[in-house]
Amino acid sequence: MDHNLAIGADIGGSHITCAAVDLVSRRILRETITQRSVNNKASAGEIIGVWAESLRAVTDKIPREKLKGIGFGMPGPFDYVKGISYIKGVAKYENLYGCNIKNEITGLLNVTDSLPVRFMNDVSAFAVGEALVGKAAKVKRSMSITLGTGFGSAFINDCIPVVDGPDVPKLGCVYHLPYKDSIADDYFSTRWFLGSYKKLTGKEMKGVKEIAGMAADNKAAKELFTDFGKSLGSFLAPWLSRFKAEIVVVGGNISNSYNLFGDIFENQLTTEGCNCKVALSELKEDAALLGSAWLLDDEFWNAVQHALPLM
Repeated sequence: MDHNLAIGADIGGSHITCAAVDLVSRRILRETITQRSVNNKASAGEIIGVWAESLRAVTDKIPREKLKGIGFGMPGPFDYVKGISYIKGVAKYENLYGCNIKNEITGLLNVTDSLPVRFMNDVSAFAVGEALVGKAAKVKRSMSITLGTGFGSAFINDCIPVVDGPDVPKLGCVYHLPYKDSIADDYFSTRWFLGSYKKLTGKEMKGVKEIAGMAADNKAAKELFTDFGKSLGSFLAPWLSRFKAEIVVVGGNISNSYNLFGDIFENQLTTEGCNCKVALSELKEDAALLGSAWLLDDEFWNAVQHALPLM
C-alpha cells in the first residue's frame, strides 16, 4: 500500500493527542505521538490553530507521499459527515459552534481537498480501536464505555459502531437514558462522585482520584465506590444482554480506580443475569488514536459512513 499511513487525532476536553498509524500493521508510530494542551474556552481560531500545529508536527515526521488522510475522534454534538461542530451548553469548545473544522484544518495545513479529513465520535473511535487490536479484538460484538467527566459508550459489531436498530438505544449510546431522577450521565461520571461526597461529608474534592486515595480508611469514600459499581452493573446489564455483547471494555479516568468498584460491578452483572465478560482497557488513549485513523481504511470507511449521521 503506497498510502499506508493515516493520522489519528483524539480531541480531549483540554488537549489534543495525535499520531501516525500504519494501516497495514495497525500500529501507532510512537515516535510521531504529539500532544498539546488546548484552552477550551479560547476563540475558534486559537483552538483550531493548536490542533493544526499538532497535526503538522506529525506530518513533519512521516513521508508526505505515504499519508492517506486524517481522522478525528471528536466529542459531540458534531456533524460527523460535514465536519461542523455544534457543541454548546457545556464548558468547553463552545466557540467552535457552527465552525467547519474540516475546511479550517485543510486550509491551515495547506493540503488539497483530495486529502481526506474525516470525523467520528470520540468514544466510538475508542471502541473501534479496542475492537481492532484491544480487549475486544477476539469477539464480534462488544461494548466499550469511558468513565470520566462524562459517561461515554459505543456498541460495536464486527468493528463497526451500531447506532440504530432494536438492539441499541437511540444514538447508539447510553449517556442520555433516564436513570433514577435524572439521566445516566449524571450518575456515572466525575460530578456524581464529587457531588455525592460533598453531600455525605460537606467537603469538596478535586477529583475521583482524591476520593479513591482515601477509600481504604474513609467509610464515605468506600461506600461511594460500592454504590457506583452496583448501580453501573444494574444499569448496563439489560443493554449488554439485549445487544448480546460478548465483552464490555472499561476505560476513562475513573477506570483507574477499578479495584474499588470492579468486583461489585461484575458481581452485579451476574446477579442481573448478564454473562458478558469485562475487561479494563490497556490501550487507553491509543485506542482512540487507532480508531480515528481507521477512518482512512477503505473497507471500514465504506461500512461506517451510514452510521456517522446518527452519532
